[in-house]
This record gives sequence, C-alpha cells and structure tokens, in this order.
Amino acid sequence: MQRRFQRSGWNKAAACYEERWREQLQPAHNGLFDLAGIRRGETIIDVACGTGLVSFRALYAIGEKGFLVGIDISEHMVAIAHQIAAGNKMTNVRFERMDAEELTLDDKAFDVALCSLGLMYIPGPVRALQEMYRVLKEGGRCCSVVWGRRNACGWANIISIIGKRVSSEVFPNFFDTGDEDTLEKMLVTAGFSDISTRRISSFMTYQSSQDACAASLEGGPAALVYFKLSDDQKKAVQDEYLSSIAAYKVGNGYAIPGEFLVALGSK
Repeated sequence: MQRRFQRSGWNKAAACYEERWREQLQPAHNGLFDLAGIRRGETIIDVACGTGLVSFRALYAIGEKGFLVGIDISEHMVAIAHQIAAGNKMTNVRFERMDAEELTLDDKAFDVALCSLGLMYIPGPVRALQEMYRVLKEGGRCCSVVWGRRNACGWANIISIIGKRVSSEVFPNFFDTGDEDTLEKMLVTAGFSDISTRRISSFMTYQSSQDACAASLEGGPAALVYFKLSDDQKKAVQDEYLSSIAAYKVGNGYAIPGEFLVALGSK
C-alpha cells in the first residue's frame, strides 16, 4: 500500500518537482558528491533518481567512458529523465521504473550506488540498502542523503498537517532515517563498513507564500493527498502550513531552516 501511495504521489509531483526543488536541494546534492568522490569512468546506480537531478550531475563526473542507471518507482519521473537524456543525446545512461527493494540488476555491476532523499520514502530502507550492496562491486561504495532531524527542519509540521487527512500507515515520517545514528546503523545492517556521516544545515528560501505551499504540497509525496482535497480543504491545509512556518517569514517570502544527513559506506 505504501509503495502504491508513493508511486501515485510522485507521479502527481513529477511535473513541478524540478522547478520547486532544484535550488532547495543543492546543499544536499553538494554534500552527496563531496562524500561520494565519484571518478571518471565509474559505473553508477542512482536509486530513487526522480527526474535526474543527481543522475545528470553524476554523468558529468564520470564522463563518456562511465555509465549510469537511474531507477525510480515513479514512471512519470523516469519518463522526464529519459526525455532529458534523449534530448541531449546521452548514450551512457538509462532510466527504468524499478522497486528499490527489488533491483532487477546483476550482482557486482556498479562502482557506486547513490540515493538522494529517497530512503525515507521506501517501506523497507534496509532492504533497499541490501540491494545496493548486492549490485556493488567489491570495494564499491554507497552514498545516501536523507532529511536530518525533525527539530532542525522548520517545515516539519507538514507531516502532521497532511497526516490528519491520510492513514499514517502509508504516509512516512520523513525524519526517521535522519535521527541520531539511525542511517549509520542501517548501512551496517545492510553489510557496509567504514561508515562516515556528515550533517548539513541549510535554508529553503521562497519568494512568496504561494511558492512555499507549492513546493511542500504539490512538488513532493504529499501531492497525491493534496490534489484529492476539495478547494476548501486545500485552503485549510495551506493556511495551517503557513501558520506553522510564520516564524521564518522574511519580507514577502520565507527562509525555512533545514538539515540533511549524508552517509557513505563501503563494500
């Protein structure tokens, strides 16, 4: 049920995801690449690749002799990434709709596994990490970034606001994997060693209330619930969310604090 929820939600969010999140996620992506240490000619799997924000940056890092496979549970996200690759005549990449907990890929096929802000949405994150471990070569590395601690993310109340309107069994807690040493323990359980982690503090900036609501309500997994609401319910959700971030208002816009956790493990 949670997989169906995530698939439908991200399909709804696909069209506006990049526009709403590209700049906001830049600090997380920078931290991911700093820790991953990607080299020319490497083979990469990008798990929960979305529209390819990390994938295409990784392709630049590995060059023409490298190869990347991007997988995501949302076929709409995958279609956008494929369209971008085809439009730029990229031949060393392919994108597929695939379940992160059951990768239909060969053992020991990749040098690097990347997962940017995807683990917290997967029903079985440890199982997904075990699958990444399986498809990595000996000496390969897995680098993942998740949202950090709830009390460090000023937009965190979106969970309870949306959670009132959907079963908690299918709407994940974004912050479970970023709490204390949870992600490190997950990597160890999946088989990885030489774990290193890094926390990154940042701000999500928006020019208006409309931009802030659109990012959180239309451009993420909450989109499935949000778009099913009546106009009056949508207005109530927007008002409640804006009230929860009022302390971060700057002029007509917002500067909302956030935290990311990046972790690297080796096979």
